[in-house]
Amino acid sequence: MPYFPILGIVFFSLVLIKTAEILAKNLGEYSVRTKMGGIFLTSILVGLTTSLPELFVGITSALSGEPNISLGNAIGSNIANLTIVTGGAALLGGVIVIHNNSYVKDLLHAFIAGMAPLYLLMDNVLSRVDALILIALYFYFNYSLLQKRNISRIKTTSSRWDWFMNYVHPRKHGKNLVLIFLSIAAILFSADMIVRFGLQIAEAMNISVLLVGLFFVAIGTSLPEFAVMYQAVRTKDEQLFMGNLLGSIVANATLIVGVTALISPITIEAFNDYLYATLAFLLIFFAFYWFIRSRERVNRLEGGLLIVLYAVFMFAEFLK
Repeated sequence: MPYFPILGIVFFSLVLIKTAEILAKNLGEYSVRTKMGGIFLTSILVGLTTSLPELFVGITSALSGEPNISLGNAIGSNIANLTIVTGGAALLGGVIVIHNNSYVKDLLHAFIAGMAPLYLLMDNVLSRVDALILIALYFYFNYSLLQKRNISRIKTTSSRWDWFMNYVHPRKHGKNLVLIFLSIAAILFSADMIVRFGLQIAEAMNISVLLVGLFFVAIGTSLPEFAVMYQAVRTKDEQLFMGNLLGSIVANATLIVGVTALISPITIEAFNDYLYATLAFLLIFFAFYWFIRSRERVNRLEGGLLIVLYAVFMFAEFLK
C-alpha cells in the first residue's frame, strides 16, 4: 500500500479546501464592490478557476501523447462533480435551496456541453475541427451568460479610467485581488500535487490509463469544486453553488477537451468504456435535475443518493 502518496493527498486536500474558502470569500466581496454580478464570477471565473487542474492535466497529457487521460478526466470530473462533490457538500454542509426557474436554460446549456464530446466522437476521433467546435461552445455559453445578466456595462463605462477605478484599482480592491490570485496559485499547486500522488497510487496498483483518468485523476482535480461548493452550501449561497457546478461542467466538456484535442487529436481506443461513462453522466445529470426540479433543493438524503450513484458507476466500470 503506497502510504506516502495517500498522506500527501490528505495534506494537500486540507490546504486546497482552506484556500478555496478564501477564494470564495474574496470573490464574493469583489462581486459586491464592483457590482459585476455573482453569476458572472461563479459560472465563468470560479468555474474556470476550479477547472484549471483539469486543463493542466489536458495540456500535459496531450503534449505527452496520451490525450485519452484528459478525455477520461473530463468526463470523470463531471460525473464526480454531480455525485460525490455535490452529494458530499450536501451531506457535510446541509440543505441548499435552488430556485430552478433561474437555472433551467443554464442547465440545458450545461447538458448540451456535457454531451457534445460524445456526439463528436461518434466517428471514434476528436479532430482539431471538433476541438474548435467545443471551444466555440464554451465561449457561446459564457457569452449567453453575459447577455442574460447584462454585464455589458463593462463596455459602456464612460472612460478607461472609470473602468480601472471600478474594477481593478488597487486602493479599492487591492486586498481582494491579491488574495484571489494567491488562492488560485495555492489551489493549482495543491491540485497538481494531488494529481501527482494519485498517479503514483495508480501506478503502484497497476490500473489502466482510462481508469486513472476517470477516477483517480478526476477525483483529485475535482477537489477545488468540492471545496467551493461545500463553502456555498454552508453559507447557503445558491449562485456560488450552481455557478461553480455548471461552469465546471461546461469548461471540462468543451474548453478542456477542446484544448487537448487541438494540441493532440484524440482517437478512442476503447469506445465502449467512454460510452458507458457518458451514459452514466446522462443518467446522473437527470437525477440531479429531478432533485432540484421537484423540490428546489438538494438535501442530505439526496446527497447520499448521488454518492451511491457514483459508487454504482465505479463498480460497474471496474467489474465490466
